[in-house]
Amino acid sequence: MFKDGMVSMIQKAKKMQEDMKIAQEEIKSTFCQGESGSGAVKITMTGEYSVSNIEIDESLLTDKEILEDLIMTALNDASSQISEISKAKLKNVTGGIDLPF
Repeated sequence: MFKDGMVSMIQKAKKMQEDMKIAQEEIKSTFCQGESGSGAVKITMTGEYSVSNIEIDESLLTDKEILEDLIMTALNDASSQISEISKAKLKNVTGGIDLPF
C-alpha cells in the first residue's frame, strides 16, 4: 500500500513538472502592453520582462520629465500585467499552492 502511494505521488509530481514547463513556455510567449498618459506612451513587454516595442506620442517629446514619468509608469504597468499572468498560470499548475519562484 505504501509503495502504491509513493508511485502515485511520483506520477503526480512528474505531471506537475510537465505542466509547469508548459505554463512557463506559455508565459514566455505572452505579450502585454502597458500604457500611461491616456495611451500617449505604450510599452509592449514579453513574458520574460523584455521590452519589445515602445510607442511615444510626438507631443511628449518636448517635456523630458513628463516623458520619463510616463515611460516609467507604462513599464510598471506592463510588468505588473506579466506578473499577474504568471502567478495565475502557475497557480493553476500547482493547484493553488504558492511555490517560491
